[in-house]
Amino acid sequence: MPPDDPGETMPADKTERRDLHTLTRGELQELLSGLGQPAFRAKQVEEWVWVRNARSFDEMTNLPKSLREELARRCTLGGVEEAARQVSSDGSRKYLLRLSDGVSVECVGMPSRNRLAVCASTQAGCPMGCAFCATGAAGLTRSLTAAEIYEQVMHVRDDFNARVTSVVLMGQGEPFLNYDETLAALRRLNSPEGAGIGARHLTVSTCGVIPQIMRFANEPEQFTLAVSLHSAVQRTRNALMPGVRKYSLVNLYNVMGEYVSKTGRRPTYEYALIGGVNDTDAELQALCDFCEGTLAHVNLIQLNEVEGSKFRPSTELRAQDFVRRLANVGVEATVRNSRGADIDAACGQLKQRILRS
Repeated sequence: MPPDDPGETMPADKTERRDLHTLTRGELQELLSGLGQPAFRAKQVEEWVWVRNARSFDEMTNLPKSLREELARRCTLGGVEEAARQVSSDGSRKYLLRLSDGVSVECVGMPSRNRLAVCASTQAGCPMGCAFCATGAAGLTRSLTAAEIYEQVMHVRDDFNARVTSVVLMGQGEPFLNYDETLAALRRLNSPEGAGIGARHLTVSTCGVIPQIMRFANEPEQFTLAVSLHSAVQRTRNALMPGVRKYSLVNLYNVMGEYVSKTGRRPTYEYALIGGVNDTDAELQALCDFCEGTLAHVNLIQLNEVEGSKFRPSTELRAQDFVRRLANVGVEATVRNSRGADIDAACGQLKQRILRS
């Protein structure tokens, strides 16, 4: 029955617990102060949450047991649940991680000597609909929070038991359609009170969302930018990347010039070589024309095959033709060694599904 007084509210049976990852430092300090705790406790809790990636309050051994119990009553540690994992012959590991609301997302850990790179996702699914990409085939489920992006990296770190030395936001989703959460995740990854990864080792890959490229250029950090180009011929790019059709190549060229002028940093153009589509002589000439005289690096990728796709990769010889021709006009280009292709963990192959061993 409703309360007699219309202004009266029914008492809640249970206060909803908040994920500690979602609290600002001020909110955390207020919470702890209300529990009669000294100010330094906030830093201790944040270290357990962001640096040590604690999965239970019992791990927080430098906190009084009574405080741990009270935090457990009021808060959660969020976290991601590993639904499945695959290991590639090259040592890469692909993870299907389940988030707190049941949505799943994929990320990849790529070890190399004494380094560990992580490819993380910024959205569950992707709205861009690139014709050669498995992620976009099912569309967008939702954008991720900064904590959910960050926790992918920490999950990989803990599974390898090794420090993450670089992160590329090249997994599922278009980072610049989730700009604020992406930047917040990058800043936490960069922070000494987080993962402590150097800004130049944190890379965002965009399909070319022009307004956000200039916004990114004005950020104070030295984060790295990669642009998925895939063709310098407007008609071909429109067909391959319908999600950025409204952003013309002319405007992209101009904004990238402004980006370089503003930041002094060299962007990367990602170019997946697709046999008979964007690897023709005309396409190569257009790419040379687009890049000549600019500060740019071209990252060539032999298309990673996707189940059910009509597209096929170019040959290794054709990839080397691109490297040579670009070098002739003063543009550095490399052919990326795709990692994890045997477990569908390479570029364009990530999608939300239960992995088969």
